[in-house]
Amino acid sequence: MTDRADFESTPTGTLTPGVTAWELPTNPYWENLEARRQKKSLAIAILLFLLTLISTLAVGAQFASSYASGKTPNIDDLFSNYTVMLVHPQLLLGGVPFAFTLISILLAHELGHFFACRYYGISASYPYFIPAPTLIGTLGAFIRIRSPIYNRKALFDVGLAGPVIGFLFAVPALAIAILNSKVVPFSEVHSSAVFGHPLVMRFLVAALRPGVTSGDLLLHPVGRAAWVGLFATALNLLPAGQLDGGHILYSVAGKYHKKITLGVALLLIPLGFMFWYGWIMWSVLLLAIGFRHPPLLNRWENIDRTRLIWAAAAVLIFILCFMPMPVMVRGN
Repeated sequence: MTDRADFESTPTGTLTPGVTAWELPTNPYWENLEARRQKKSLAIAILLFLLTLISTLAVGAQFASSYASGKTPNIDDLFSNYTVMLVHPQLLLGGVPFAFTLISILLAHELGHFFACRYYGISASYPYFIPAPTLIGTLGAFIRIRSPIYNRKALFDVGLAGPVIGFLFAVPALAIAILNSKVVPFSEVHSSAVFGHPLVMRFLVAALRPGVTSGDLLLHPVGRAAWVGLFATALNLLPAGQLDGGHILYSVAGKYHKKITLGVALLLIPLGFMFWYGWIMWSVLLLAIGFRHPPLLNRWENIDRTRLIWAAAAVLIFILCFMPMPVMVRGN
């Protein structure tokens, strides 16, 4: 995920169209300022990374314990597990497979954005993880872009790099987990949390474990982390606002960006009532952020055919990862 909120009011005429970062004269003041920003960004990133590592280890330990017992994790146990880990921190070691896989996928996603920014000379923070006592131990990660993006090609590449690389990390992890997961018939019937099955997971189960349904497969903790990575990919590829999908949309068809963002936000409302209330929260978030996209310094350059093909690939990845009902939590 990328955040460009600081540059919504950037004037489009400050530079001649077509100027790129490496064509601008160097300025010692701005270079020193950028160096200070990077040091501060790195310190914050490391702190948030360590906190997220602890929170995901705590959740992962519970996933591992439940998996060893041949049952799905209990929601109440997941949240009470944080207190147990404070008393017995050695138990965190059981969460290494889940935490390592999840953080690797999220980090790969954000580094895709980060290095794309570096390639185009765009100032960006290091990846920031968001630790949280949630069902997965985190609220994801993001980078903060501090300077304007010059043209549509740069915006497209920055928006696309994260989801594609994250997807390429998540799918092999999910495949390995499926091969090593337990078959527990009706494992979801008495579960307090039922996770959705994205299309890519259904395809992998059919190919790697013939005769086994996704609902009868007790997913290994590594697979659950990969599932989170796929879900994060689908969320980021929503074609709206300043999400990765919104950046791709703006670079390919900027004049339709506002209308499509509004359409997606409104579509999520009935989706929320029918399948998952979380979609209503995402709808409110998109409506609150607004439909404007920070302007490009050069908005006239067209997207080439190769990038249009990659845009179609992004749509396919979104379809493979999207779940109308990502998770259903049952009451006691």
